Amino acid sequence: MTRRAGHADASSRGYLVTAPHPSGPARRGTRPGGGAAAADSDDSGLLAALLDGMDAALCAFDADGTVTHWNREAERILGWSAEEAVGRRGLAGWAVREADAEEVTARLLGVMETPGRQVHEFALLTKDGGRVLVRLQTSAVPGPDGRPTGAYCAFSEVHTQIDLERSIALSEGLFGDASWGVVLVDADLRPALANAHAARALRTGRTALLGRPLGDLLDQGVEELEGALQHVLAAGAPPAPTDLWVTLRDATGAASERRCWRSGFLRLASPLAEEPVPLGVAWLFLDVTKTRLAEQESARLRFRGNQLHRAGRAVAECEDPMEGAALYMDFALAGFADHAVIDLLPKPVAAPEGTVRLLRAAATPAGAPGPCPVAALSGLPVPYADGHPALQAVERCGSVRAGSDRTDGWAPARKWPDGTEHALATVLRSRGRTLGAVTFLRGPSRRPFDRADATYAEDVASRVAASIDLAVTAEAAAKAEAEAGTVGWCDRPVG
Repeated sequence: MTRRAGHADASSRGYLVTAPHPSGPARRGTRPGGGAAAADSDDSGLLAALLDGMDAALCAFDADGTVTHWNREAERILGWSAEEAVGRRGLAGWAVREADAEEVTARLLGVMETPGRQVHEFALLTKDGGRVLVRLQTSAVPGPDGRPTGAYCAFSEVHTQIDLERSIALSEGLFGDASWGVVLVDADLRPALANAHAARALRTGRTALLGRPLGDLLDQGVEELEGALQHVLAAGAPPAPTDLWVTLRDATGAASERRCWRSGFLRLASPLAEEPVPLGVAWLFLDVTKTRLAEQESARLRFRGNQLHRAGRAVAECEDPMEGAALYMDFALAGFADHAVIDLLPKPVAAPEGTVRLLRAAATPAGAPGPCPVAALSGLPVPYADGHPALQAVERCGSVRAGSDRTDGWAPARKWPDGTEHALATVLRSRGRTLGAVTFLRGPSRRPFDRADATYAEDVASRVAASIDLAVTAEAAAKAEAEAGTVGWCDRPVG
């Protein structure tokens, strides 16, 4: 059955009703047989679809204040159906209280006498007798001659409008000069929008980073960041923020500095799609490098202090002072270095003069990690080349750091285990005398030694030197006693 055009067709939809318009003269050029009626039917159906598809509630009035249009969202908010609303004269008594009707009608229809749009807030009545506060935008409807023939108003609940305005204000605030960096990343993992804070953190401009791969901005940590973004796109935001360590690139593309960013992620989905379609990820981050470095340094100092305390307790139970020196090395290596070597001078001296020769006293195994055994002094010096870090530490009475030049044979040439990348040699001094040097070694998986590491190594070296000095003193006393001989029991005077 074919639906009738005009008022009947709109009524059959149940959501939009328009008042019948006076029929005018037939259009020029229309064919008899319903051509104009078919065009009106198409226009009415298109109008009904457009109005009912709006997210905002809409109603319209003619010049006399009669309701001519009423869409689906207006019915949802107020409860009045299109059949109940269209054709009523004004809103008094059903959508507005009688006491407020005169003022509301005057403000709604007053837009026909003033140009532009007007915004109002009214308390409207719902069909069940409740009241809802709405915000309306009203505008005049011009006729063919340009004169107003009516008015229409689009309205929504105030709290919905306020939520929208808050969302817009939040977006503007985040993408202004916020204290957090905010970057919108599209589904291809490329920045689509960034605020000023993020641009400064990435050492680039807000527009310069848009559309560029993250690998152009970051040297290290880009895999972790892209993995996090892909996880958010696939499974949603993680339950808590996470720390990401990244290394930035400078203007030339080389790695510049390492930073720690406390990062949170939000998956963005379109509210207009029937199914959630990810538009990208909102990446919010804050630079916490100073805080994390301070926490790491504090934890490192606590651990090293505990190690020295435990070492002191263990060394106190050692009868052999050299065994105590080796035990200090075992405790110091934990979390600090991979290997350690103790080299001693043939005899303690106040200040070494001339050519320095060192004898191997103790060393950790070159293969798997293990205890630092004490070696018997053979009297043969270790064949260190001139300029060796251990020799420099003895000559300078201080600490010397060294790093690999990435060439084959760098470590074996210095008589260190193969694979050594970083070295720290520290002098052993006790009672104003130089006893030798201790060298700590690190492999390629560890970072180079820094000044804080040198301070810790010097602290360990002072304890090792005290034990070795005690061993040397005890050995010298035993040797002197052996050379002087002992008094037999029969030679002792009686009485």
